Amino acid sequence: MKWKQIVFLSCLGAVFILTVMKEAESATIPVDKGIKAEDKEGMKRQVFVSESEASNFFKRRTRRSPKSRAEVMAENRQRLAADERRKEYHEEQLNEWENYVEEEQDEQYERTREKVESWRQWHYDGLYPPYQYNRHIY
Repeated sequence: MKWKQIVFLSCLGAVFILTVMKEAESATIPVDKGIKAEDKEGMKRQVFVSESEASNFFKRRTRRSPKSRAEVMAENRQRLAADERRKEYHEEQLNEWENYVEEEQDEQYERTREKVESWRQWHYDGLYPPYQYNRHIY
């Protein structure tokens, strides 16, 4: 029995809130009791557009409607500019990588050359040409 009273009071509260909200001003256009009929029509014209204008707006803005030539050209220009920037970036990255690899190869070559030279000096037997070409086979 108690739950019926709770439901009844909550419904009564909802009805009271709705009646108070009906008298409150709207968030977009305040309701003024002293507005003339001509002003109401003017306000309607400001808020609502004619059917033909609305139809034209939605015809232009639907997803399936074809884009204008200017829109297509602008999108293509943006796409080409982005492609060009991407191409330049990748070329720059490739050049940096090639320079890095070349430096690494040069350093490796220099280290190898130093090691070989050191090995030749250490194993030189006093004869000419150096050791590698003057091996004694027993």
